[in-house]
Amino acid sequence: MTRNTVALAKRGRRARRGEAGFTLVEILVVITIIGLIMALVGPRVLNYLGESKAKAAKIQIESFSSALDLYYLDLGRYPTTNEGLAALTRSNNVPGWNGPYLRGGVVPNDPWGHGYVYRAPGERAPYDIISLGSDGQEGGSGTAADIASGTR
Repeated sequence: MTRNTVALAKRGRRARRGEAGFTLVEILVVITIIGLIMALVGPRVLNYLGESKAKAAKIQIESFSSALDLYYLDLGRYPTTNEGLAALTRSNNVPGWNGPYLRGGVVPNDPWGHGYVYRAPGERAPYDIISLGSDGQEGGSGTAADIASGTR
C-alpha cells in the first residue's frame, strides 16, 4: 500500500466516526416533540373513543327495540321485567314465539361490558332499556351517564 492510500483510509474512518449515531440532545428533542404531540392529540382520541362507545350503546338499544317490537307482534305483549331481554333468545314454551329475535341467539353486553337493564312497564313507554354507562351504576354524568331507550 502506498502512503496516499493509507492516509485516505484514515481520513475516511475519522469522517465516519463523526457522523455515526445521534447525540443525546437530538434524541431528547425528538422525545420532547413526540410528548407534546401526544399531550395535544391524546385527550381528543380518548374523547372520541368514549363518544363511539355511547353511539354503539344507542345502536344496540335500537336493535333491542326492533326485536321487542317483533316479539310484541308475535305474542301480543312485551316481555316482563322478570323475563328480561333473554325472552328474545329463548321461547320458554310460549305459544306464538317465532324467535330468536336477536341475531346469534344471545343478548350482548353494552360496550363497557355491563348487562343492559330492562324494565317493563317503563316510566314513559311500554319498556325501558338502559345501559349503565362506563361506571356500571345508575345515574352519573358525562361518559358515566346512563343511555336509555327513547332518548336521542
